[in-house]
Parts: sequence; C-alpha cells; structure tokens
Amino acid sequence: MDPARWPDVAAVPRSSWARTAVTGALVRRALRGLPLRARFAGAEPVGRGGPLLEVRDPAAFHARVGTSGLVGFGESYMAGEWDAPDLVAALTVLAAHTADLVPAPLQRLRGLWAPRHPHEERNTPDGSRSNISRHYDLSNDLFALFLDDTLSYSSAVFRGFPATWDLLAAAQRRKVDRLLDLAGVREGTRLLEIGTGWGELALRAAARGARVTSITLSREQRERALERVRAAGAGDRVSIELCDYREARGTYDAVVSVEMIEAVGAEFWPAYFRTLDERLDPGGRVALQAITMPHERMLATRDTFTWIHKYVFPGGVIPSTEAIEDTARAHTRLRPARRDAFGAHYAETLRLWRERFTARAGELGALGFDETFRRLWTFYLAYCEAGFRAGYLDVQQYLFTKERPAR
Repeated sequence: MDPARWPDVAAVPRSSWARTAVTGALVRRALRGLPLRARFAGAEPVGRGGPLLEVRDPAAFHARVGTSGLVGFGESYMAGEWDAPDLVAALTVLAAHTADLVPAPLQRLRGLWAPRHPHEERNTPDGSRSNISRHYDLSNDLFALFLDDTLSYSSAVFRGFPATWDLLAAAQRRKVDRLLDLAGVREGTRLLEIGTGWGELALRAAARGARVTSITLSREQRERALERVRAAGAGDRVSIELCDYREARGTYDAVVSVEMIEAVGAEFWPAYFRTLDERLDPGGRVALQAITMPHERMLATRDTFTWIHKYVFPGGVIPSTEAIEDTARAHTRLRPARRDAFGAHYAETLRLWRERFTARAGELGALGFDETFRRLWTFYLAYCEAGFRAGYLDVQQYLFTKERPAR
C-alpha cells in the first residue's frame, strides 16, 4: 500500500486502550442481535446467524471505528482488516439495521461526535467543479471497465428479475426513453440536460429530432460524449457545454436531469430547482431521476461526513422525496405530476456493475489503479447495492410540470 496515496488507510489511527475496548464492547453489542455472524480473530462469534463478517485484525478494526466511525469501518475494509465471503449480504444486514447500530443516547448526540463536511467541499460553483472532477474525471477507461456500451452510470429499468449482463444496455435505453417520454421530447423539442454523463440521453433525444443542450462539469465525460456525438453525426443537434447548472442560460421546452441532484448538496437544492424553473418555458416539463432515502434518516445524517464523501462522492447528499417536493413547491412554479419508484432495479444494476468490475479487476493496474483502489471500489459498489436491497435507498423518476400563466 502506498502511504502517500492512502495515508489514512496505511496507518492505523492512534487510540487509547480504553477507547478501543469500549468500541469493541459497543460493536459486539450492536452485532449480537443481528441476523449475521461476526467472527473476531481469537474470540467467539456474535450474531444470530447469517452472512459472515470476518474481522482479521480486531485491534485495528476497533481503533478505526472508535476514532472515525463509519469512515473507519470503510477504511478498515480497504486495509484488508475485515472481509466477508458475501459482502453485499453482510452490508445489507447492516444497512437494514443502520438506525439501531448506534445506541440511542449517542444518536441524539450525533452533532457532537459525527464528523462534519469539510468547508472546502461545499457545492459552490468552484467547490462543485472540484467535487465532480474527483469522481468523474478519474478515467473514462475506468468507467468503461464495468459499464455497458451505453456508458450509463445510473439505474436501469429491467423487464424482469434476475437481470443479466446481456440485457443491461437495453434496460438503460428503456430508462432513458421513459425519461424522454415523461418530458414529452419529440421532433423539434428544445431540451436542456443538466448532467451529461457520457452522452446517451442526449443522443437518444437527438434521434427523436430534439435539439439538445447538455451541460456538465466533467472534462473527461464531455470529451467522450463529444466523441460519441461526432460518431453519431449528431453535432448539428447536440451541444455539450462545460458549465455549472447555475450558469445555464436560455429557455427550453423540456429539462431532464438524471441522478444529478445527489451532487448538489442540501444547501443548494433551492438554487438547483430554481434553475430548473427558470430554464423551463411555461407549459414545459421536467423529468428528474433521483436517488432518495427516508426523510428521517436524511435529516439525521445529511450533515455527517461519511466514507462515501471521503473516497467516492465528495459533497454529495441524498435527498428524501419530501425534501424534493417541498423544495420545488417552496422555491419554484414547478409542481410534481408523477413519481415512480424502482429501487429494486438499482440493486440489480449495481450487482451487474459489481460483477463486471470484479471480473475485469485485473485490468486496473494498466490504468494506474492499485489493490487498495480495487477494494475501495468493490466496497463502494457493494455498499450501494446493499442500501437498495435493504430499502435504505430508493430511486425515483419524477415528472414536474409548469403551468402557463392565466390570461
């Protein structure tokens, strides 16, 4: 492990004997009633039976959890101090009982002990550029390693389960087409896309005869999306701009945004929805795809700095459906007209990505990524899949409408 690249993973944090012992007692107490089997080296297993969680270095594991909470839990996995034969199954149990893992008195004192988001990761225009770049500009080739040919990095919509890899691209196109149908995109539609991805939605909208302006903060994504637009001969119908959503100009018949709101930050949700409103002509439609979580959990955790923030999505906050709808009502003329949830489809999408990533992990070295990175992304994909399988996370497709002013 490269300590310069992974300083907080390479070194176990200093922790007093007392703190480590108390953490160990709290961890064992939390796990004792769960439907899993936690085995700590040199000690009797705890839990009511189920998927195995094997802690190979209990002292290091407890030191990390005791000093850094869930950040330390993830870093301990990255360091190889614990593992699970079925990582998703073990994490699903933990996700399903997440509200019970920390004793109630400590939950009420979360503001005192839980780490807060770093100020520099606020999603100001400059902060958003940095946050987006840290994830999406890692390498186009990295994402191509586990995504299908559409290069879609959001939930697919399948016809049935279990899903198989050969059906993923069609399921991603089905998701895109549902969003374009919600937004009423057809010949001549002026469409704004907030969050380009690698261009699949813009290309499918252009194939319907729409004129598309798509905006992104990722230089890597824009470069690949432009290549795809040129290859499709759609350059006269698709414009891809490198700019923040707050910098978008003009008005449009429809606006579509796919899993972008999670990167906005709660502080800026009003600004995001005002942009949707201001860019949309009266009588227009907004189609929004968003990952969501239960409102109570969102309120309890949205200010907490987590492992996902530190290593995967800096500045991200997952909203609740209540937060989305309340923000739209309070700050815009947009009104929710339809909402469809399909969290089980995201669990299957993530499973296929994870399996593909695992199968092609041997190619990571040639892209400049090491074993610690492999464990980081394995944990990330399994962690997210578990969230959807446990029902802790969901995903929605929204339709918002904007009425024409009365004459």
